[in-house]
Amino acid sequence: MAAVVSVSVSGCGLLGGDDSSSSGGSGNLEKSKIKVAVMSTIDLAPLRLAQDGGYFKNEGLDVEAIEAGTGQISLTKMISGEVDIAYASYTPFFIAMSKNTADIKLVADASSAGPKSTMLVTLPSSSVKSVSDLAGKKIGITAPNTVSDTLSKSVMKDHGVDASKVTWVPIQLPNVGAALKNGDIDAGFLTEPFITQTAKQAGTVPVVDTATGATQDFPTAGYGSLGKFVSENPKTVAAFQRAMQKATRDAADRSKIEPLLVKYAKIDQDTAALTTLLTFQSTLDPRRIQRVPDLLLQMGAIPTKIDVAPMIAAQATS
Repeated sequence: MAAVVSVSVSGCGLLGGDDSSSSGGSGNLEKSKIKVAVMSTIDLAPLRLAQDGGYFKNEGLDVEAIEAGTGQISLTKMISGEVDIAYASYTPFFIAMSKNTADIKLVADASSAGPKSTMLVTLPSSSVKSVSDLAGKKIGITAPNTVSDTLSKSVMKDHGVDASKVTWVPIQLPNVGAALKNGDIDAGFLTEPFITQTAKQAGTVPVVDTATGATQDFPTAGYGSLGKFVSENPKTVAAFQRAMQKATRDAADRSKIEPLLVKYAKIDQDTAALTTLLTFQSTLDPRRIQRVPDLLLQMGAIPTKIDVAPMIAAQATS
């Protein structure tokens, strides 16, 4: 689930909305009220379910969602102490670690790219008909060094297209259709619900599913915190993890998710029903997440190899 309502984001679809919080008792947690930086992404659906469904409250947690415009903003809020936990695509977390910006621990997974949930799209009248036609073109992405260009570059490499000769144009996800019509870009990266929404509004068509080849079922986003917070608040972190694990399991029931898309993403019921969801995740698997920094290293986005295992906080069992 990256993108705000003005959506310029590290990752995926759209699920921001208000900053409603779940009120809960303090229990024996080190910190009963925490702030989580979020963006308007579909993979936030389990977190919204945990809020609206009282899952956090049942764990004694009061979780306040703080809107962040991009993954970098989310991380900045975490590093500055404005929030306790930050949601972002994995790319900014690993780029920050490669620069020794902060001691970052990953506390929960969020999503991976399911089939047809992340795509490069264009207009039917465009000269871009396939991946090979992207060479030398202008491609809209949410921002550099995010999951949007990571997935795009990887699928282009799979098809022998030189991504270094592409002009990458930062564009907010809701504006991709207009940018294509205006000729500002030749193709654009989209996630759901924007794939469905932009197809309905602008008539866009897929160029390629970016969750294929080397990035099939690729980890897209998760939740991180500072090592200091994790070590000082183990019960609080475990409570957050348990609530997210339950919410992620329950998110498999699409009937629980579509109303959240309508409520927080402000899309109509028909679009919500047609939206292809990402694959929701919760518990972190170091072998799976290792795919992200390995690909970033291969693409030159980080200078040296990063070992994921020491970055993963202890995972609670529900």
